[in-house]
Amino acid sequence: MTKRWHSLQNDRPFRPITLLPVTIAFSSGILMGFAPAPLNFFPLAWVALAPLWVLLFTPSKVKAQGKKNESKRPFFLFSFSFGISFAWGVGYHGLALSWITGLHPLTWLGVPWLASVAIVLFCWGFITVWGAVLVALWAWLMHRLESFEVKKEERDDDVALLSVHTSTPRHPLEPLQQSLRRVLLGTALWCGLEWLWSLGPLDWTALAYTQSPGNLAVLHFGQISGATGVTAAIVAVNGLLAEAWMSGQRLAVSGQRSAVSSQQSAAQNSKLKIIALLVSATILFIAVHLLGAVLWLQPIAPSNTTALKVGIIQGNVPTRIKLGSDGIRRAMEGYTNGYLALAAQGVDAVLTPEGALPFLWNEPNKLRSPLYQAVLEKGAVLWLGTFTAQKGGIARSLLTIASNGATTSRYDKIKLVPLGEYIPFQAALGGIINLLSPITENGQPGAFHQQFDTPFGRAIASICYDSAFPEVFRTQAAAGGQFILTASNLDPYSEVLMAQHQAQDIMRAIETDRWAVRATNTGYSSIVDPHGHIEWRSQPRTYQTHAATIFRRKTQTLYVRWGDWLTPSLLVLGAITVLFQRRSLRS
Repeated sequence: MTKRWHSLQNDRPFRPITLLPVTIAFSSGILMGFAPAPLNFFPLAWVALAPLWVLLFTPSKVKAQGKKNESKRPFFLFSFSFGISFAWGVGYHGLALSWITGLHPLTWLGVPWLASVAIVLFCWGFITVWGAVLVALWAWLMHRLESFEVKKEERDDDVALLSVHTSTPRHPLEPLQQSLRRVLLGTALWCGLEWLWSLGPLDWTALAYTQSPGNLAVLHFGQISGATGVTAAIVAVNGLLAEAWMSGQRLAVSGQRSAVSSQQSAAQNSKLKIIALLVSATILFIAVHLLGAVLWLQPIAPSNTTALKVGIIQGNVPTRIKLGSDGIRRAMEGYTNGYLALAAQGVDAVLTPEGALPFLWNEPNKLRSPLYQAVLEKGAVLWLGTFTAQKGGIARSLLTIASNGATTSRYDKIKLVPLGEYIPFQAALGGIINLLSPITENGQPGAFHQQFDTPFGRAIASICYDSAFPEVFRTQAAAGGQFILTASNLDPYSEVLMAQHQAQDIMRAIETDRWAVRATNTGYSSIVDPHGHIEWRSQPRTYQTHAATIFRRKTQTLYVRWGDWLTPSLLVLGAITVLFQRRSLRS
C-alpha cells in the first residue's frame, strides 16, 4: 500500500503555482496592511499571516514538495513558496508604504512629469520588493528546514497505515510537537530576518508597528524585549491558529475515509491537538497583553524636580520652496517669531524640526541669523535642526545652542534615506543612480554611538528616519538619556506617513520609558508620555507653536538594559529543535 502511494506521488505531473493561492496570499497581505496607522485595524495583524502559513505548510503540500525534491525538481518548491510569500509581502508592504507616492510630482526640482512618475514608482516598487523578499526568504528557509521532516512524515504515514492492521498507534503527542516545533522555527526565523533587515538602509514595516498606536497594552511588552517581542507574539499566534486550521482540515479528510477503530483513535488525538493549539494561541495572546497591561498601569510619578518646560515650533515650510529665497525668508521669520513667543511663555528650551533653517550652520550664517540673535536676547535654549558641513558631505544635524550662543552639543542623523538623502554605492553606481534621484548633495551619516548632552541632562536625540530603528534610541537610553527629542521633516508626504511616523515614536517612548517631544515641519508634532499617550498633537500643514511640561526619567527597562535578547534566544532554541529532529531522523 505504501509503495503504491509513493508511486502515485512520484507519477503526479508537475504543476506550477496557480492563481488562487497567490490571490489568497496577496489578499491576506492586504489585510495586514490595514493594521498600521492611520487605519489602526490592529486586530487584523493577529490573523492576517495565518492564511499564508496554511498555504505554505499544509501537510499534503509539504509531502508533495518533498517528493519533488527527491525527484530533483526543486523549481516547484521554490516557485510555490516564493510566489505566494512574495505576493503576501507585496500586499502588506505595498499598502503600508503607499505614502511614498506622495513624492510626486517632482516638477519643482526640474524633473519632467513623466520622469517624476517613473522615479516615484521605482522608489515605491523597490522598497516594496525589498520587504517582500524578506517574507519570501522566510518561507524558503522554513521549507528548507521542513524538508528535513519529509522522510519522518512519510514514515509516520507508514506507521499510521500499519496501525490499521497491527493496532500500533503513533505517539499521541507527536503531531502536536511537530506543530509547536514549526511555530517556534517560524517565529525565530521571522524575528531573525527582521533583525537582519534592521541593519540595512531600508526598514519601516516590522510587524510590531501594526500595533501602534492602537494597542498600547501589547506595545508595553516591548519594555521587556523590544519590538521583537511584539513581532514574535504576532507570528506565533498566527502560526498556532494556522496549525489548528490545518489539523482540522486533515481531520475532516481522514474522517471521510475510514471508520476503523484505530482511525477513530487517531481522530480523537487530532481533536485534542486542535484544542491544544487553539488554547496555546489564546493563552499566548492573553499573556502578552496581560503582562503589557501590568506595565501600562504603572504610575509615571512625575516630580517637580525633573520637570522641563519645552516649546515646539512647526514651521510648515513646504519642501518645494524651502531651498529658495522665499522659503528661507519664511523659515527665518516663522522660527524666530515662534521662538520669541515661546520664550515669553517661560519655556526652558525650544525644539525645531529637521532642517528648520535650510542652509549650512557656519559662523557667517549664524551671526546673520535673527533666530541666533533671539537666543542671545531671551536666553532659552534652542534645539535647532539644520545642516552642518562634515568630512565627505553634509550632515543633517540637531544642535544645542545655549543661552550664550555657544553650540554645546550636536547630533547627526544616523539613518539616511537612500536616493533621498544619499546615493548608495556611489563609487560603483553613482552615475546610474543619479538618473533616478533628485538629490545633489551626498549626505553623511552620523556615528552610531552619539551622546546629546544639554543644560538639562542627557537627551535621546533622533532625526526623522532614525525613529524606525529602536537600537538608536535604546543605546542612548542605556547611556543615560532622560527624554526623547525627535526633529523631522515629513513633507511632501500625506497624513499617512505623519501618523505612521508618530506611531514609530510612540513605540520608542514606551520601550525606553521616556517622554518624547516631536517637532515636524508639517505635522504631526506632538508630546508623548512614557505610556504612549499623546498629550498634544498638532494639526497637519499648519504653522503652530506649543509649550508643554515633560519630565526627565532615569529608569531603565529590561529592553534598555539587555537589548534584543529574544531574537538570539529564539534562534538558539530553533537550532536545538532542528538538531534534535535531524538526530531523530538518523535514528
